[in-house]
Amino acid sequence: EECLPIGVIQPRCSRGYAVSSQFARDALYYSSFVIWVIGGVWVIVIMCLINRIRLAIALNKVAAVFVSTNPAVLLIPIVQCVCAILWNLTWFLSASFLLSQVPDTYTPTKAYATHAEAFGTVSGCAFWETGPECVEVAGKCTDMWPAGFVWKDNDCDVDMNGVVKCWRCAPPRYIFDTRFAASFFVYLWNNAFTIALGQILIAMCVSLWFFSRDRLMSPVVRPSIKTVFRYHIGTVAFGSFIVAVIQFIRYLMKYFEKQASARKNRCMAIVLKVLVCCIWCFEKCIKFLNKNAYIQTALMGTNFCTSAKKAFYLILRNILRFGTMAVLGSVTTAVGYISIVSGTGCIGYLLMREMHPDISPFVPLIVMLAVAYIVAKLYMGVFGLAVDTCLQCFLAVEEMGTGGDYIPELLKSFISDNNRQIEGGKD
Repeated sequence: EECLPIGVIQPRCSRGYAVSSQFARDALYYSSFVIWVIGGVWVIVIMCLINRIRLAIALNKVAAVFVSTNPAVLLIPIVQCVCAILWNLTWFLSASFLLSQVPDTYTPTKAYATHAEAFGTVSGCAFWETGPECVEVAGKCTDMWPAGFVWKDNDCDVDMNGVVKCWRCAPPRYIFDTRFAASFFVYLWNNAFTIALGQILIAMCVSLWFFSRDRLMSPVVRPSIKTVFRYHIGTVAFGSFIVAVIQFIRYLMKYFEKQASARKNRCMAIVLKVLVCCIWCFEKCIKFLNKNAYIQTALMGTNFCTSAKKAFYLILRNILRFGTMAVLGSVTTAVGYISIVSGTGCIGYLLMREMHPDISPFVPLIVMLAVAYIVAKLYMGVFGLAVDTCLQCFLAVEEMGTGGDYIPELLKSFISDNNRQIEGGKD
């Protein structure tokens, strides 16, 4: 029997290893140390952020209490969706008319000698490959986007040199012009306005509820609608206008990218793709800042620019709290989606099997899951915005150094601890 020396953790495997490769075993062995280090760092981060995690959990509980005591607030996104659907249907009807107006001068009317001259050439090379065989030539009929198609006419033309030209250009079914561009910008602005209006209405409801002494009896939806439509429509319009401008520029860059691809300019197409990605990231940042600016407007009643400035510096001063809330909020949102959709699917499947055992539940189950996803999207959207608003309400109370009976019970201990720290610092 072989003696194991001191310090050896893993004994010799008499029946061989499950991982036969020595290199793979070494990789797994050293990877285990990396995983342990990551786990240790994770534990340290959790210990350092334990108070912020407790605050995030308390804010989620407060937001859950708000939604449960004010179920009428869930009607805001429903009305919002109905209005958006009606507006989209109306716009699509008018946009289809604008798109279909293709002028006669959009495509050339003369004939061409070869299909390659009319349609262009396409190479099978990758974007990093070069050489004569990789050169692509734009066709006379397809050098613009949207492009039509090429067809061969039986009535061919013959030029002065005797060259037979039978290939002609057909116009596309739709084009994009300045009239559609103006209509599309209005479409983007209206969509951004609808989303912003729902955000500021929910933020106003949460703010009124948060600072109310009688949360069970105080109405919040009707006063919020009255306040927003009377004082803050300009804020909503200006913030949504900024988002619409950025979105329009991003779609304009996509249009230029399509034009560059149609003209076989691969380098410019790649540059425009990168530019579109950068604008998309900037758009996400602006949307996040706008949402917090609307919450500041609901809290302080300030205009958009002042609210955006206050929201920006508030995020900078409390970056760890916002980060912790974002991580915990993503987990809560994922759990909410999974719970609502899976719970609806399981209950629906059991009901269908009991009520109609001879019918396949596949199609009804798909419909149930789609409806469950829409409900989860609406509910979790309201809940997430309620959490963000409660966080800013808490930060406003904390920075002003106030407190009182209107503070929710779940947050009073955090306010008391912060006030004691402030008084201790003054002493």
